[in-house]
Order: sequence, then structure tokens, then C-alpha cells
Amino acid sequence: MKRILKPVTYVLAAVYFLVDAVFMAVARPISRWVERHLQFARLRAWIRSLPPYPSLALFSVPVIILEPIKPLAAYLAATGQVLSGAATFIIGELLKLVLVERLFHLTRDKLMRIPAFAWTYGKFADVKAWLQATEAWRAVRALTFAARDIVARARSKLVGSFSKLATSRD
Repeated sequence: MKRILKPVTYVLAAVYFLVDAVFMAVARPISRWVERHLQFARLRAWIRSLPPYPSLALFSVPVIILEPIKPLAAYLAATGQVLSGAATFIIGELLKLVLVERLFHLTRDKLMRIPAFAWTYGKFADVKAWLQATEAWRAVRALTFAARDIVARARSKLVGSFSKLATSRD
């Protein structure tokens, strides 16, 4: 039974981390935007003043509250509400990742003082590095960059077309 479940566990873990990695690519720019545009100086100072274990508790709150969104989204999709399920999943996951990323940014030094957290984070970093070193990851990244270039070129052509149209009317 262990031999059967071990590969399944690895595949499920890889899919979970891959989904989180994809969402993190979207969540990081949102998080940076929040940092630049929403000034919560007192809240940020309070979070930074917390000792390590209360920082860990605060860091865990978005995960504990928003992780059940995934089964809820799956339930909605399974009951025929596919768009509602997809929207719930996307919004919940992005919200969770933005909050976790912001809190990690604010509390990283204190969290790393907790031996179990530091060890787990090290293992997570190792798995992430291994995943990014795979041929599949490099191929997906290359396709992503190619798609980004195509979208950027199409956007600039579209903007140029609208600019020409606007100037021709004047």
C-alpha cells in the first residue's frame, strides 16, 4: 500500500506546489501594488514588533481561514456551478497568497528564528529549486515568456492603431 500511495502523494504535492507557484506569479505584483498604494504604517509597525511565535500565529491565519476555499470551490464545480467554483478558487487563492506574501515579507526574520519553520522553509526552497531545475519547468517558463511577448506586441499594435485612429479624427 505504501508503494502505491507514495507516488500519488508526490504527484499531488507537485500539483499543489505548481498551482501555488502559478498563482504566486500573479499574487506578487498584486502584493507589491498593495505595498506601494495602501499605507498601513501602524499595522505594519505592530506586525514587525511581534515576537517570533505570535508572528507565526499571525502568518498562519490567512492559510487557516482561506485554505478551505479550495474544497468549497471543488464542491461548487462538482455541483455544476463551474464558473462560481473557478471564481471562488481564483479569488480565494490570490487573496491567501497576497496576504501570506505580505506577512512573510514583514515577519521573515522572526519566523526564521523558529527552528521548525526555518527547517520547513529550507525544505520548501529545496523542492522549489528542484522543480525549477526540471526540463518541464524550463519549457513552461519559455512558453510563458513567448506568450508574454506575443501579448505585449499585440497590445502595442492595438494601442498604436487606436492612437492613429484618434489622431486622424482630430
